[in-house]
This record gives sequence, structure tokens and C-alpha cells, in this order.
Amino acid sequence: MAAALALVAGILAGVLAEAGLPCCSALPHFKKRITDRCFHHSECFSGCCLMDLDSGGAFCAPRARITMICLPQTKGAINIVCPCRVGLTCISEDLMCSRRCHTI
Repeated sequence: MAAALALVAGILAGVLAEAGLPCCSALPHFKKRITDRCFHHSECFSGCCLMDLDSGGAFCAPRARITMICLPQTKGAINIVCPCRVGLTCISEDLMCSRRCHTI
């Protein structure tokens, strides 16, 4: 049974290649979920790869909610603070305070 499945898979891969269609390895990779390890913000579904100071790596984190500390945009590969969720704007209401997510 396993040999038959392998044979069918091989035939399909050959047919797809001859037809000019992408094979399994050429299909787009899925975005990583919250808490998954990452190296760049583009890997994460949320668009935020946050630095993990405890382990020295980075992980996918959710975007900042209303009144949370934020960055106006994602810069570089990983961040120490995430940008705001869709519909919120990262602004500072006072020069002495850090930026926070607000609705405008």
C-alpha cells in the first residue's frame, strides 16, 4: 500500500513538473503563529518578531492593543516592541511619555 502511494506521488510530481506547475517544495510557506521562533518579522502572521531577552532568540508576538506601548513601524528583522494592531495608530500624547496605540 505504501509503495503504491509513493508511486502515485512520484507520477503526480512528474506530471506537475511537465505541465509547468509548481511542485510541493515550490508552494508558499505558511506564516508562523504567536510564540513560534522567528528570525524576521516577515515570517510571522502578526508581522512582529519580538526579541526574547531571556533566551537570546526571538518569537512571533501579537501586535500591540489599545493603550499598549508600541513602535510606529517595524524596523529591521526583530523588535523590542511591536507595532499596533490594524485600526490603531502609534502616537505619543506627551513628549515625556512613550508612544502608545490609540484610535484616531
